[in-house]
Amino acid sequence: MSSDVAPTVSALAINVTIPDELRWTATRRGEEFTLSTLNVRLLPDGRLAAKAYGRPTGGGRGTYVSFPVPDRPDLVALVAAAAGRAGELWAAHRGLG
Repeated sequence: MSSDVAPTVSALAINVTIPDELRWTATRRGEEFTLSTLNVRLLPDGRLAAKAYGRPTGGGRGTYVSFPVPDRPDLVALVAAAAGRAGELWAAHRGLG
């Protein structure tokens, strides 16, 4: 790729495991889910967006469902720390392996 052509990046997203002590439950369609993963996206304006994902608390192979992330200081800090760490990892990449 020529150095005068900038690639267009359409999305930046990371997946973050929610530590056990920060996990919570939420209900959808009468079924309770334990939220264990965050998907964090960097929006074009530089802000972050996050969704939480989880599985049915009762077990089984239930669907993997997304939920909004509550506005809790501990979760806001987790998202910010994860985004910062992802930036460090991206900046230190060693190319295609």
